[in-house]
Amino acid sequence: MAENARHYCIAIAHQPTELQTRAALVEEFKWTVGTQVNVQFVGGEESLQERVRAVAEEWVGPDMANVGLQFGGAGRGDVRVAFLEGDGSWSYIGTVAQQIDVDQPTMNYGWLTPDSPDDELRRVVLHEFGHALGLIHEHQNPNQPIQWNRDAVIADLSGPPNNWGPQTIENNIFARYDPATLESTPVDPDSIMMYPIPASWTTDGFSVGLNRELSSTDTDFIKKAYPW
Repeated sequence: MAENARHYCIAIAHQPTELQTRAALVEEFKWTVGTQVNVQFVGGEESLQERVRAVAEEWVGPDMANVGLQFGGAGRGDVRVAFLEGDGSWSYIGTVAQQIDVDQPTMNYGWLTPDSPDDELRRVVLHEFGHALGLIHEHQNPNQPIQWNRDAVIADLSGPPNNWGPQTIENNIFARYDPATLESTPVDPDSIMMYPIPASWTTDGFSVGLNRELSSTDTDFIKKAYPW
């Protein structure tokens, strides 16, 4: 597995002052159907920005979600995309981004550069903009809880390159969500929102590879979540 594939995304469904993360699609954080979500870049070379934009827009449009991604323009930006090296890959979920201070990013690509290969960039950008539209990590879908080998997960994620603390691991791996707060389908191992999961992380041999494209379930689900 490539080194960058061992980096894991953090999905943030709360303001920084709150203690717990909640992150299927979270009903509370959906955009209103038809909303034009303003997206602004905070740094990053123009060539990299254009590549990110082209991939992000695959989520929206007449054959996908009835939500717009309007890049650039005036104003504070609903979604603010940074490229802060060493800060990991993360995004606030859906409309939570509108609660964040205007001088702070709401999404980050900590290892993407103008030289990043297309498949790596697609994997990361599709995933993070899925969060921006309100989608949670698929491995936390409550419809089919994964049987985690907690010791193995903690051992791997507490070390490099992620160096996560116990609460970050709990919130982003083990936390299970109340089905009443979600729109969800059965767990989709092919979803772009699914983490790569080695078999050593589970007690029943369940594993998932490195997903780089929207699955058919991703496409069908986002259309139903934001219908035309």
